[in-house]
Amino acid sequence: MNIDPKLAALKDAVTEIEKFVAGDGWDAPIRVFAIVRAVPALESTPELAAELPADVAVDAITDPNTLFSVEQEGLPRANTLEELLAQLAWPDEVDGAAIVAERIIVPPSAEKDLPKDPQRALIALSEHPQREDVRMAVGYMRDGQSWCCVRTRSNDSDDMVASSPDAVPGLVAALKATFE
Repeated sequence: MNIDPKLAALKDAVTEIEKFVAGDGWDAPIRVFAIVRAVPALESTPELAAELPADVAVDAITDPNTLFSVEQEGLPRANTLEELLAQLAWPDEVDGAAIVAERIIVPPSAEKDLPKDPQRALIALSEHPQREDVRMAVGYMRDGQSWCCVRTRSNDSDDMVASSPDAVPGLVAALKATFE
């Protein structure tokens, strides 16, 4: 498959982010990353090169598509993923963003009998025998490109991570909105 170099760079960045977060295990909070193009970042902040492994710095200088990700700390308080995303906005220097979140999925048949109370529904989902925990890492660039990685707890291995540009369309759209 021949992939556009910019999309390949985003794919690499989101894959690295997901793998990085996976290293911390499951049941983690939502994590957000700014994504910047490496060459302009190094031009505006040359001392950044000293903080990177040598192979990354060389690659960044020679490949204009290389991306750096920077985890965002001190996120605003939010009760839901949607509420958090509604509070995010990015300065012009940020070329893209990624978010990593975990969710529980169940077969559609399990959703029809859920309690109306959100807390009780979450407990019912958590205890459902066919539940599956998933970790979604979604990246979006200002130019409109996106990449998604999805890992399941039952297949928790780097070689079992599914990915595509549009695997999680709702999260792509929500992340896009943080740039509008």
